[in-house]
Formats: sequence, structure tokens, C-alpha cells
Amino acid sequence: MAVYIYSVIGKQHPAHVDELSGVGDPPAALRVVAAGTLCAVVSDAPDDLRAKRRDLGAHQHVQDALMADGTVLPLRFGLMAPDDEAVRLALEQRADEYTDRLRALDGCTEYNLKASQEEETLLRQILESSGEARRLNDDIRSGAAGPEAPVRLGEMVAAEVRARQEALAAGVVEALRPFARDLSQSPPTGDDFVSVSFLVPADQEELFLATQLSVANQMGDDLDFRLTGPLPPYSFV
Repeated sequence: MAVYIYSVIGKQHPAHVDELSGVGDPPAALRVVAAGTLCAVVSDAPDDLRAKRRDLGAHQHVQDALMADGTVLPLRFGLMAPDDEAVRLALEQRADEYTDRLRALDGCTEYNLKASQEEETLLRQILESSGEARRLNDDIRSGAAGPEAPVRLGEMVAAEVRARQEALAAGVVEALRPFARDLSQSPPTGDDFVSVSFLVPADQEELFLATQLSVANQMGDDLDFRLTGPLPPYSFV
């Protein structure tokens, strides 16, 4: 039977898998596959596994429970292998890699920060601070500008938005970087101008959270900061 893989842990991890249940309906029983100094937490894989809320929640619950007892290398939802022997072979072949990652993640959790800015406020700030953009906007509204003016204004505003948001993102990351062991930035989507994950050691967590709150307060009400965590460190596996 196919095997569903939740995470990789060190052999010293207590791994109270008897107290947990996994994906599937009914939920699968968990077990540990060991190879040398590493173990994988697995269960039998259901035949019809899909990214349903129930199974996503079960996968996440296993990671959270294991993290409460020690360092975990959390694997993404849906990873499977043909059988236990294939899992054991993977642990043996990638032992150095997995051991290094467990060492890097020791005592850390992930926090993900996304931030967006109110578009209307941002556009007003640009028109107030840029004389050229303001004059061009006034000419368009009065009908005195040529037909190419709206395109020019759009390009000018877009460039200014990009420059301002890149500076904001850099400032946010720089303020929080000292409290993180590592960080992982991803391209922002939608209205967000920053999307970054921080690998935060337990002894820096309080300072990290306090600094994030301070940065958010300093930047004003027109910015929306959304901090999610603590999370299993998926972004650093």
C-alpha cells in the first residue's frame, strides 16, 4: 500500500504518534519509519487523497503536535511513497541533507508577513509629493492635456508606486531581520507589496513580535500588516 509522508524528525524526537491520527476517512493511524539517526512520520495513504479541508487540517495538526515536542522537517501536503522501504531508502540517501536542515531549524518556527497599502491613499500621496504628476493630472482633468497624457501619467504613477513599495518592503525586512535566523521572500500577489517568511528562534520570538507591531504602528493606518504564525517552517525545508 502507498505511504503518506508527514515529516522527517531526528531519532531522539519522542514522536508520540499513538496520540495522533492522519489523513483519510477514517483517519489513518500514524507510524514511524526509521533509518539511522532519522525517522519519517507516515501513515497508509488513502486511495482518494485530495486537498480537502479535513485532510489539510489533519496534515497540519500532525506537524503542530510534533513541533511541540521537538524539531520537525515538515513536508508539504500530498507527498507519498510506494511503501515503507522506499521511505527508508530516501532517508538513507538524503541523510546528510535532512540532518543539516533539522539542525538549521532547531528551536525555530516560521512567521509569514504580508502587507498591503490602501491604493487611494497611496495615489493621493504621490500626487501631493510629485509636482510633475500633479500638473499632468490637473491638465488631464481640465482637458488641456494631449491624448498621450493619461498613458504618461499612468506610467509615472506606476513607477512611483513600485519605488515606494520596494522601499517600504526593504524597510520592513531590515527591521525584522535581526530577530530571524533566516528569511524567505516570495513575489507578492494581489495588493500586497511584501510577502516574506521569517525563521524565528524561540529566544527571539518576543522581540520579533514586538518589533513587527512597532513597525506596523509607525507606518500608519493605511498599511495593512498580516502576520501569520507560529507555523511549521515549510518555507525553509
